[in-house]
Amino acid sequence: MSMSTSSPEAVKKLLENMQTDLRSLSMECKKKFPPVKEAAESGIVKIKTIAARNTDILAALKENSSEVVQPFLMGCGTKEPKITQLCLAAIQRLMSHEVVSEAAAGNIINMLWQLMENGLEELKLLQTVLVLLTTNTVVHDEVLSKAIVLCFRLHFTKDNITNNTAAATVRQVVTVVFERMVAEDERFKGIVEQPPPVQGNTNRRSVSTLRPSAKDAYMLFQDLCQLVNADAPYWLVGMTEMTRTFGLELLESVLNDFPGVFLQHQEFSFLLKERVCPLVIKLFSPNIKFRQGSSSAASPAPVEKPYFPICMRLLRVVSVLIKHFYSLLVTECEIFLSLLVKFLDGEKPQWLRAVAVESVHRLCVQPHLLRSFCQSYDMKQHSTKVFRDIVNALGSFIQSLFIVPNAGNVAAVGVPAGSGAQGVSGALTTQAAFEYRGTWIPLMTVSVQGSAKATYLEMLDKVEPPSIPEGYAMSVAFSALLDLVRGITTMIERELAAEEAAAAEFREAHPDQEWKPQPGAHLVWEEMVNACWCGLLAALSLLLDASTDETATENILKAELTMASLCGRLGLVTPRDAFITAICKASLPPHYALTVLSSNLTAKNIQCMRTLLNLAHCHGAVLGTSWQLVLATLQHLVWILGLKPGVGGALKPGRAVEGPSTVLTTAVMTDLPVISNILSRLFESSQYLDDVSLHHLINALCSLSLEAMEMAYGNNKEPSLFAVAKLLETGLVNMDRIEILWRPLTGHLLEVCQHPNSRMREWGAEALTALIKAGLAYKHDPPLAQNQRLQLLLLNPLKELSNVLHADIRQKQLECVLQILQSQGDSLGPGWPLVLGVIGAIRNDQGESLIRTAFQCLQLVVTDFLPTMPCTCLQIVVDVAGSFGLQNQELNISLTSIGLLWNISDYFFQRGEAITQELEREEEALQKQAQEKGETLNRPFHPAPPFDCLWLCLYAKLGELCVDPRPAVRKSAGQTLFSTIAAHGTLLQQPTWHIVVWKVLFQLLDCVRTSSTTADKEKIESGGGNILIHHSRDTAEKQWAETWVLTLAGVARIFNTRRYLLQQLGEPTRDAWEVLLNHIQSAALSKNNEVSLAALKSFQEILQIVTPVKDSDKAGDALAAMGVPPVLIDPLSASGPGRPLVRSDSLLERLTRYNGAELQAPPPGEESALEDSALWWSAWNTWYRMGTDSTRPPSGPTEKLSFIPSQPFLTALIQIFPALYQHIKANFSMEDLKKLGVILHGAVSVPISSDASPFILPSYTEAVLTNLQEAVLTALDVLQKAICVGTENLQVMYPAIFEQLLLFVEFSCKPPQYGRMETKHVANAKYNQAEWVALNYVPFAERSLEVVVDLYHKTACHKAVINEKVLQNIIKTLRMPLSLKYACPSESTWKLAVSSLLKVLSIGLPVARQHASSGKFDTMWPELANAFEDFLFTKSTPPDNVSIQEFQKNEAIDVEVVQLISTEILPFANFIPKDFVGQIMAMLNKGSIHSQSPSFTEAEIDVRMREEFSKVCFETLLQFSFSNKVSTPQEGYISRMALSVLLKRSQDVLRRYVEDERLSGRCPLPRQQVTEIIFVLKAISTLMDSLKKTQPENVDGNTWAQVIALYPTLVECITCSSSEVSSALKEALGPFKDFMQPPVSKVQNGES
Repeated sequence: MSMSTSSPEAVKKLLENMQTDLRSLSMECKKKFPPVKEAAESGIVKIKTIAARNTDILAALKENSSEVVQPFLMGCGTKEPKITQLCLAAIQRLMSHEVVSEAAAGNIINMLWQLMENGLEELKLLQTVLVLLTTNTVVHDEVLSKAIVLCFRLHFTKDNITNNTAAATVRQVVTVVFERMVAEDERFKGIVEQPPPVQGNTNRRSVSTLRPSAKDAYMLFQDLCQLVNADAPYWLVGMTEMTRTFGLELLESVLNDFPGVFLQHQEFSFLLKERVCPLVIKLFSPNIKFRQGSSSAASPAPVEKPYFPICMRLLRVVSVLIKHFYSLLVTECEIFLSLLVKFLDGEKPQWLRAVAVESVHRLCVQPHLLRSFCQSYDMKQHSTKVFRDIVNALGSFIQSLFIVPNAGNVAAVGVPAGSGAQGVSGALTTQAAFEYRGTWIPLMTVSVQGSAKATYLEMLDKVEPPSIPEGYAMSVAFSALLDLVRGITTMIERELAAEEAAAAEFREAHPDQEWKPQPGAHLVWEEMVNACWCGLLAALSLLLDASTDETATENILKAELTMASLCGRLGLVTPRDAFITAICKASLPPHYALTVLSSNLTAKNIQCMRTLLNLAHCHGAVLGTSWQLVLATLQHLVWILGLKPGVGGALKPGRAVEGPSTVLTTAVMTDLPVISNILSRLFESSQYLDDVSLHHLINALCSLSLEAMEMAYGNNKEPSLFAVAKLLETGLVNMDRIEILWRPLTGHLLEVCQHPNSRMREWGAEALTALIKAGLAYKHDPPLAQNQRLQLLLLNPLKELSNVLHADIRQKQLECVLQILQSQGDSLGPGWPLVLGVIGAIRNDQGESLIRTAFQCLQLVVTDFLPTMPCTCLQIVVDVAGSFGLQNQELNISLTSIGLLWNISDYFFQRGEAITQELEREEEALQKQAQEKGETLNRPFHPAPPFDCLWLCLYAKLGELCVDPRPAVRKSAGQTLFSTIAAHGTLLQQPTWHIVVWKVLFQLLDCVRTSSTTADKEKIESGGGNILIHHSRDTAEKQWAETWVLTLAGVARIFNTRRYLLQQLGEPTRDAWEVLLNHIQSAALSKNNEVSLAALKSFQEILQIVTPVKDSDKAGDALAAMGVPPVLIDPLSASGPGRPLVRSDSLLERLTRYNGAELQAPPPGEESALEDSALWWSAWNTWYRMGTDSTRPPSGPTEKLSFIPSQPFLTALIQIFPALYQHIKANFSMEDLKKLGVILHGAVSVPISSDASPFILPSYTEAVLTNLQEAVLTALDVLQKAICVGTENLQVMYPAIFEQLLLFVEFSCKPPQYGRMETKHVANAKYNQAEWVALNYVPFAERSLEVVVDLYHKTACHKAVINEKVLQNIIKTLRMPLSLKYACPSESTWKLAVSSLLKVLSIGLPVARQHASSGKFDTMWPELANAFEDFLFTKSTPPDNVSIQEFQKNEAIDVEVVQLISTEILPFANFIPKDFVGQIMAMLNKGSIHSQSPSFTEAEIDVRMREEFSKVCFETLLQFSFSNKVSTPQEGYISRMALSVLLKRSQDVLRRYVEDERLSGRCPLPRQQVTEIIFVLKAISTLMDSLKKTQPENVDGNTWAQVIALYPTLVECITCSSSEVSSALKEALGPFKDFMQPPVSKVQNGES
């Protein structure tokens, strides 16, 4: 009871008012209704009494309220309007002061009922009921129900106002009933009640357990259900009519306003289940069955049409049921929701679909409810997937609106065509709308976001279905979708955040334990997303496609974005990717993929793109694998916008020619900078991603890049560089954790670098090198210097690039190396091997420029970084420098790299100690490791100490270069190798020398020898047209020859200068010398003059025939004397090998530092290292083999003849012998002498090639020896002198020397043959043709002859000379020139032969006579006789041009011979074999009548007849014939016989002449015969003279007879006609005068 009604003033007022009311009543009724008047008056008395008697006046009033009310009830019974109104007002006043008891209230209700039935004061009645029920709770049960029925009945009157008021009153009354129940529950809260005994079968109407107010409420609700179901009420007795619509409204309001009642009280819950739900379902049936457009005739029973008011109210009830009682009515709600979904069908009426979609919207704003659906249905087996169906239905509904013809206007009708598209950028249509395939649907604002304010569900006053404006349903559905997404995502994300916070807290509190989230929640979230995403995506995509309004588009995109993000957070990959795909698709122009050629990028695309960027930027961490989608799209966008990568991978606008011809609107153009900026920021933000997400991003970029690579195969279009650029950008911003992404990142970029498309791979390389440079420059923690692993990791891709074949990539790689060297060169440390590996990874197929770049890097390394790198890398530097030497693309680089090797060697020399220490430390460490692993340490040249190994590697590398195919490289390398060994060799330890000799020098010699002998003999055309090649170098063979020369000389020189050191190596040295000699031998025997000659020079050098001079000034001269270029032998004398590099300190200065070490002279007192006799004999054997092989004539046919040793070679060869002999003479045997002889003979026999002859041959007329011939004679001379002073046993060699010399003498007439080779006379040979010229051997042979004579002079009496028949051999040899005489090649020859013979005989004959008895000379005499015979009666005729004087001189020589016979031989006939004497006689006989050749002119005839000779012969003959010294009769007989033969012959000749003369008549006789007769006549006259001079007793009688017998014949000749004959005859006849008287002693003589 409120204070306002119970205050003393209020009570006083009440009492006054009541008394006033009663007085008024009494006044009104006094005429017509006296009983009422009386009641009123007694009432006044009653009130006064109560007021006077009681303190609590109101309580007292209430107690007596039945009496107090009575007068007023009676007043109402009068049915007089004025009175009734007065009474009702008074009753209301009482009620409002709560002074009405239950009984009184019953009476009042009854009275009101009567009034109602009489139709009086209806509004007042309603007012009174309301006041009665609202002011107190005294009315219950039947009274209450009667009051309620009363209101219901008034609702159905004819009066509209009454109806409406009654309706309002009913609503209020129903509310009051339930409010009372709520208040009652509140009062009893906390009082524990006994649970009612459970009965077996609870009567459905049993309400015994309920309290009074609850009971009323129950009864009322139950009857409402009965009434709506058109059943009789149980409690509301007296109802006459009722409408369903009103009933449903009441049910809805109760359910909506008092859900607690139903949820807390079993009885009420029961009602819901048993009454309300079946009722609703039953009432829904017409709507379910109804199909729009189906005619009623078609179905057997007419289908009840859906009725809008009921249907709409049912949906409202359902909404309330679902909202509040879902948990109670799980099954029922499933049915309701399914129905709701069905109402969205296109076949349902428009209004039904509109209210259904409004109902759905109501659900969509309640995410928690939706979650419950999901848990109760979707997650249960065998249950309808309600939540999914709702979403799908909403989606289908939206789709259907675009399809169903009357759902929206065709675009052309609604707005101008195409305005949908332009409506965004232009301002043609201000109304937001969707347009899809010609259907245009406007968009209205239907509700505030998040609240489902319905329009048609509120049209409770409409009976007919309303017409739905166009676009309404779409707008509601659209809002519902957005609200659904917003609600779900917000709810789940809030819960996720809470869970993450809890997890963080838990981890802080229990760092050692693992946080386990509640699995349930996650399952629900996932199920919700899984259930709804398909439907949502379908609808949102369609709407996005159709949207023409920026705000709508924004909302749709936001929904897709939040869904994508949520799916990502929940790890639902498929839906996440699907949403992202949708955004991606919308970002690109429609059909982008099909028509790449021209694409129109709209503002909507850009809007989508910004969403996509936003997604990537803000939710990158949850994108995972869908980065690929996002990036692919961004790539297309970049492509369309023509953004090109710049430095660091950032994209900048730059239109490419090949790009798609995109039409960019101005709106888009203004957005360009913004987009490219966001793009860059996007990848910058990758630094905030966790490692896993970052990997996803990298992987996505890689696969995107792979696709771009695929696309770029086989065409030269501009490739997409987006992925590569972004990989670079991502790498650069994540340098701090580069390790985790380095491998995938660089691995992929390496693949890009191998792509055939140049632009593509160029960017791959750009990215890779930029990353490597950035990685090395980045300040890592710990720094790279302390993190070797990371440094090598960063450098590794640089190495991998070496495997790429494309030159442009290698160029980039090398440029990168150059930059790294310039910026980080000092701190590379352990990275050096890798960097050097890259520099050295050059191949010949890579072209010059690459090699040049790589070489720049190497030069930088050698000039600047040798001191900073670990010493273990020095060997790699040597290898790399070597590989540049070996490359064949750029000769200058090869040569320069050899220079670098020299610089490197210099560095080794200067820093020797430091390098040695570091290398030895390293070696120890390695040794230790190897021992631990049980392995042996493996490095080249192992046993040598590490520093020496470094040198050996350098030498080996230079050695390789010494056999390069290019002559210039070989030359430079050879010079450098020998210079470094000479200059720095002192640093090597002694044992290392062994390796130098065997592994470096000899190996090199072997290679050079092999290459030289197999080199091509083809002429090389002048190189490149601009380099002229000298003819001495125009074949590979000739070029190799030069190399061989250099190499051999260099090695020999090292042997020479390091003699003393090598000697200390002991036994192996001897082998080394042997090998060296062997090399010299093979070079000498090579079929190349240059090589062979040089070999001999080296031979001379190591024999120290030419000793190197210590003083550098003289070195040049000494070597020049040997014909060796100074550089070759002595680096001191020149500035080292010709080098392309200019050095700061001149080479000469540096070399003078090594001067002391240069020529290691033995300590004083020790002889040269080569005093070892075994070595000298090796040298002799080598010499012998060289001599034998080089002088052995060819055996085959001459055409195939390839090589003939040159004169200088042979000369040098032979010149070596004398010096060599000095060392071996002690044991030089006959066998050796024979060997020597063969060689000397062979050497002299070798012809000269015609093109060399002008330089070697003296002109033919000069009697000069060639150098070779001189050398040969010198060699024999040396021997002869040695024998001369030598022991007895040496002297047996004399005959051999004679033999050798005599062989040479023969050359005068019979030049030696060289195999079967044809040689030409020098005069006939053509210069510069490959012909061979025989030497003029005459001077040589003659000189040899002189030597023979000279030597014989000295040795004639030597036992060996006598025993070996030297004299006979001399004569035998001389016989050839003597017999040839004029036919000799040179006239001087036979003259010398004669004089030599005479000299030799003058010495030899006495010796021969002396030894006559021994028989040692027996065979000599016939030889001598033959020699005389052949000479004096030569078969050759003198040349025509011989002058008379010449002839006379020649005759004088003949005469000299005859004189020798007469003085040296005939006088000693008794010591001489008889045969010999006989031969001599016959010869003289022949000479005395020698007939002459018929070739002389008449004038010369008398001279030519050799008269003088004949005379001498004759005289000698006669002298011998008539000699009184004849010691034996036999000898006398010989001379007599000779004489008679002579005379007989003369007789024959004369007779034949006379005969022929007679026969010939007038004709003159032949010249020949005339000459003969003249000669005979002269002989006769000579005979006569001789006979005169002889003692008569010496002349035989027969002789005289024969002489006289000639006379008649002579006389007969007088008749001859020839004057010449006549004069000769005259001379012959003259002497006969002395025979005219016979001598006195004739008889005695005759007798005796």
